[in-house]
Amino acid sequence: MKATDPSRQLLPIADPAQARHAARRLLGQHRLTATTAVVCVTAATAVGLVVPSVLGRIVDTVLDREVASDIDRLAMILAVVVVAQALLRGVATVLVAATGERLLADLREQVAERALMLPLGDIERAPTGDLVSRVSGDIAAVSQAASNAIPELIVAVFTIALTAVGLTVLDWRLALAALAVIPIHLLATRWYLGRSGPVYASERVALGTRTGTLTETVQGASTAVAFGISGRRQTLVAESSMAAIDRSLLAARIRSRFFSTLNGAELVGLVSVLVAGYFLVDGGQITVGAATAGALYFQRLFNPFNALLGLLDTAQDATAAFTRLVGITLIPPPCEPEQPATPVDGSVNIDTVTYAYQPGHPVVHDVTLAVADRTRVAIVGTSGAGKTTVAKLVAGIHTPDTGTVHIGSVPLANIGPAGIRTHLALVTQDTHVFAATIADNIRLGHPPATDDDIHTVLTRVGADWVNALPDGIDTVVGDGGHPLGPFEAQHLAMARLALHPARIVILDEATAEAGSAGARILENAADTAIGDRTAIVIAHRLTQAARADHIAVMTNGHITQHGTHTELTTTPGRYADLWHDWNASRTEPT
Repeated sequence: MKATDPSRQLLPIADPAQARHAARRLLGQHRLTATTAVVCVTAATAVGLVVPSVLGRIVDTVLDREVASDIDRLAMILAVVVVAQALLRGVATVLVAATGERLLADLREQVAERALMLPLGDIERAPTGDLVSRVSGDIAAVSQAASNAIPELIVAVFTIALTAVGLTVLDWRLALAALAVIPIHLLATRWYLGRSGPVYASERVALGTRTGTLTETVQGASTAVAFGISGRRQTLVAESSMAAIDRSLLAARIRSRFFSTLNGAELVGLVSVLVAGYFLVDGGQITVGAATAGALYFQRLFNPFNALLGLLDTAQDATAAFTRLVGITLIPPPCEPEQPATPVDGSVNIDTVTYAYQPGHPVVHDVTLAVADRTRVAIVGTSGAGKTTVAKLVAGIHTPDTGTVHIGSVPLANIGPAGIRTHLALVTQDTHVFAATIADNIRLGHPPATDDDIHTVLTRVGADWVNALPDGIDTVVGDGGHPLGPFEAQHLAMARLALHPARIVILDEATAEAGSAGARILENAADTAIGDRTAIVIAHRLTQAARADHIAVMTNGHITQHGTHTELTTTPGRYADLWHDWNASRTEPT
């Protein structure tokens, strides 16, 4: 889906004031470490100022033909200063990096906590790659800055400030000559900041759009092939990729021009200091050693100046990423009712509900459906009929445009998001396996569950294959662990569901990825997991519908038929046609 699709809305991005406030708040939590780091940086820089002065004294000593012992004494002082500076700078770098990593850890936790609290409707309305790119690429950009750029930046600032003081103390005229670089730096930096900020921000958005387009295309590859739109999807991927490349190339051109200007400024500044030193020495106003020290002081500014201005590149990139991450933390958590109501039973009542993803284009029209407590209702229909949307409305992911959804006699809004998560469990065909053990993956359904509970529930849903894994329920699966196929992943989801204490269960094509070989096993597992609870089953296979107490048939957003399996198969209509076609095409036994 294109990023310009009006139904897709980027998650919030913090403005500069909000980003600065968030940075101050994070830094305030580690004030002691940060202060100690600054003290060490200051001390290391101050000690380093002695080096050019001692080298200048050595030059004068040699020119004055003084005794060798004086040179030896100055060389010893120089060695001690170099070692002391190295030790202080090492400690300072470690402290600054540690502070940055702690700040990053706090930011990660805040982003993860808020992301997990986001209403699913908000996530679904955002482009697919938006949240993914923030918790991956943006975190990586800020992490790079915290680990490398921030320590270098702080050291560079203090080195420039104190070296400028040292040069001024040595001779104010040499310091004045060094100021020749300032106009060039100011103009170059102004030009760079005015162009790079918007470019980096747009580059981040373009990268997120590319991720989303590619993810949607890969996930929907079979659908694209089935509907003959593979070429269109490839075009969208190519367009989003080229847009990201164009932004990246523009940023690279801006960086290249900026750094070339900085190199020119170094040449101008050094020549200026050397020329001033020549005339001052020629006039007998300073010694050759002092002129040498002045040139060395200015030369010491090359690296910190380049680091400071060069790190603006990393800083711009990290700032753009930071504002996107802070934007996640600024999203208010879902509003819970002051006194959340508790449904007296597990019945579900959908009353004349209408919902549209885009204004003026409803996908569900005046749907009314009553699901009695401890009964199972299957919703069937062709793709695009509105089945999944109804499931999401009942699950509280979307809010109806018109009409109401009640659990028992209580509106969903009066139960609140936390109450909905307690009383209702939703399982879709997109089952995620976390990088953890089998037991931990299943325990998500009920955290207090013991290992004995895990073994019991696996037996109940027929997941005997777990016993054959290298470490049984302690086998690590997910990213980097033992690989699981779609069948195994959905089987774990059924075990997780069986542990969940919810009174109402929604299965949205939760066995769709199993294939024919595993369909019977997963459908039996789903029956076991549902138990005697209220269930709404978006049926991928009509054998699931046949097991339900009641069936609702959806066509173009409307419920066009409802009744029992026997009633609907013996009455001419859409369900009877679907059942006939299903029996004619399927290969597995009933």
